[in-house]
Order: sequence, then C-alpha cells, then structure tokens
Amino acid sequence: MLDKILIANRGEIALRILRACKELGIKTAAVHSTADKDLKHVLLADETVCIGPAPAAKSYLNVPALISAAEVTGAAAIHPGYGFLSENADFAEQVERSGFIFIGPKPDTIRLMGDKVSAIEAMKKAGVPCVPGSDGPLGNNIEINKQIANKIGYPIIVKASGGGGGRGMRIVRHEKDLEQSIKMTKLEAKTAFNNDMVYMEKFLENPRHIEIQVLADGQGHAVYLGERDCSMQRRHQKVVEEAPAVGITPEMRKYIGERCVNACLEIGYRGAGTFEFLFENNEFYFIEMNTRIQVEHPVTEMVTGIDLVKEQISIAAGNPLSFKQSDVHIKGHAIECRINAEDPKTFMPSPGKITRFHAPGGFGIRWESHIYAGYTVPTFYDSMIGKLIVYGETREIAIARMKNALDELFIDGIKTNIELHNEILNDENFQKGGTNIHYLEKKLGIYE
Repeated sequence: MLDKILIANRGEIALRILRACKELGIKTAAVHSTADKDLKHVLLADETVCIGPAPAAKSYLNVPALISAAEVTGAAAIHPGYGFLSENADFAEQVERSGFIFIGPKPDTIRLMGDKVSAIEAMKKAGVPCVPGSDGPLGNNIEINKQIANKIGYPIIVKASGGGGGRGMRIVRHEKDLEQSIKMTKLEAKTAFNNDMVYMEKFLENPRHIEIQVLADGQGHAVYLGERDCSMQRRHQKVVEEAPAVGITPEMRKYIGERCVNACLEIGYRGAGTFEFLFENNEFYFIEMNTRIQVEHPVTEMVTGIDLVKEQISIAAGNPLSFKQSDVHIKGHAIECRINAEDPKTFMPSPGKITRFHAPGGFGIRWESHIYAGYTVPTFYDSMIGKLIVYGETREIAIARMKNALDELFIDGIKTNIELHNEILNDENFQKGGTNIHYLEKKLGIYE
C-alpha cells in the first residue's frame, strides 16, 4: 500500500479521502489556499502545504504548486478528489511524469472519455446504448447539419464536445433555430472549454438520470456496483441522489451493468468511474462517463457496503480488485441530500461565519462535511458545504429517516437549502419515485 498521499482538493471530499487514508494507515499531506487554512482535513492531516492565494486558479488549479507540494512532502501519490483537476488529462500526465502515482485513470483514458464525441464512439464500439445523434462533430455546412437534424428528428440538443456541468448545450425544436443555436453553442464552448467542437443528439423530453458505478483495476477485472437515480436536478446540477433507482429491475441492472463493465475492459479503465445515462421508456442512453469519484458515491457505499475511496487507493497501489461481481449485493435504500450555503428561494450563495452548528445522528445517518461552529464559508468556491446521507431497509424508511435528519441538522449564521430538501422529501411525486430530470425545475417554476 502507498505510504503517503497528497490530497489535492478541499472541503468534504478532502476530509473523506483523509479518513480513508487513516483507516489504511497511510500518511496524508493536505494542500490548502490561504482561505482554507482552517479546513477540517487541514487541521487533521500529517502535513500541510499552502499552495497559493484564495482564487482556485492560483491554488487548487495551480499544477506546478501541487507537484511541488508532492515533492516537498515526499508523497507517493496524488488523489484529486472530484472537481478542480480530477478529470484533467494534462494534470494526470504531469503527475505521472513527475514520478508520482495519479489516483485515477490513465491520462489517455481521461482524454478519451473527456471528449464527448470520442466517448460516444468508444461506447458504441463496446456495445453501450447511446442516444441517436450526429455520430461525430458537426461541420460548418448548415444544409448537411439540417439533414442530420431531420434524420434524428426534432427536438434535438446541440452539445459542446468538451462540455460539462450543464454548460455548452442548447435545445432546438425547429429547423429555423438550428443555425443560430449551433453558432451560439460553438461560441460558448470555445469560451468555456477552449474547444468549439459541437455535436447533435436527440433531445429526450422526459428522461430520468440513471448512472452506473464501476470499479476497474486495469488488470483485466471490472465490476459494476448498481445504479443511482440523480434525476432531482436544478440547472443540470444534482440536488438529491438515491440508490437503487425506483423501477430498475435486477434484469435491467445486469443488462446495463455488464455493458459498462465490458466498456471498462475495452478501454483499459483503471479506478472508480461512473457511466451516466438518460433513461426513458425502459431504455438506457449513454451521455457521458465521469472518470473520478462522484459527489454522490456514498449512496452506493451504503447499499453495497463497499468503500469506494479505499478501493481507488488500493487499485492505484497496483493491487487487483479485492472482490468479484458475485460478491456485490444491493441491500436496502440510501438517499443523499446536497447541503449548500445558499438562499433556498433565490439560490444565491450565502458565504459567512457559521455561528452555531449541530449534526444529525441516529441509526443509518451519515454526515459528510468539513464545517463546524466558527468555520467561515469562503466566497471563492462551490457552495456545497455538506452531504447528508441516510440508509433504510426500504425506501420508505430511508425517506422517513432523511426527514428526521433534516429536522435535526442545524446550521446558523448563513442561509442553506435545508428548506428546499424538506420540500422535496415531502413532495408526493418524489415519495412515489421515478420523477424525471425536469420535475424539480417545473416544481420551482423555473423550467425553460
């Protein structure tokens, strides 16, 4: 096993990685910006290194500073967490070129799956079902593009090949809007991702967002760990996630899971990864693969009993998977609510000092967070300050426990979205299960 790991992230995921390292007897080195010197994992790590000022571009996205931190602390490996540089192939390449282990896939794999066009091509080759689309990037000939759109059938969606996080996409319902939509998406993609390549897909009107968690050791072994339903979204950002997904039968799970495993073996995947699908009329349609640990990974851990972060670290150390597919069993139900420092009505960020705090507890309750009373939420980073995860023997029990846990969770001094989560948990259609990705926006009156 690795002797020391540099944690190249912040917040709750950095603390999550630190806890896994401690269980494995691995020493930790925490990096931090000047704004994050009082983060929980920084206070608990064996060593700390300040890598720059508060803005992420000058600290957590500063590759030379991160490599230098690994060098001065004598770390054997770097764990990128999620966000920041976790899916940056150039960073992974630089880490390995500098003599460290990157806890994640090989750079070429990240590059392959980070480009939506090449990812879809790879998935089709591996037998993973995909959304009908342009089968490649769009050219500049508008007449050919119109022919492609007509063949797919309106409505279609124009997407940036290098996009993500809900940016770089436009829905087109009529041919007259196609040319302008392509131009605008290209412009946005060039600005946001420095890559103006776009492609076209069929726009599914009322799909659910179902994703499959995988682990692969890069040595010819891969497993799937069931699915998560992440359909409760706002502005393409997940709000509530759960596992397993309502209405997905064991036969469906096996069908799509085996195809994801086959794809992992085809592309030589290494580490934890997630295949994201739109699901409509009992059909799965691949949209992208995330080559990192996901924010919502705890719900999978709760229903399988498998520690995904420890498996990531073990795989990076060169060990084969510690279990087989036949050892994976889905039991019970888990739900995660993302707790953000934001106004529950306007969704504007609400940074500031947390004056009072009380974490929920009880059977089946898991609170993943870096906050504490006296901690100041900075203005420079994502507004998520914690994740509340519950487990129940049934979905009904999990919902009841989540309601109790939300009632117990107390954060004073800043605004949070706890009120929104209470509203979702008490929603009749959420309680039935199976709502689509547009449901929350329609409920909030912001559906476009």
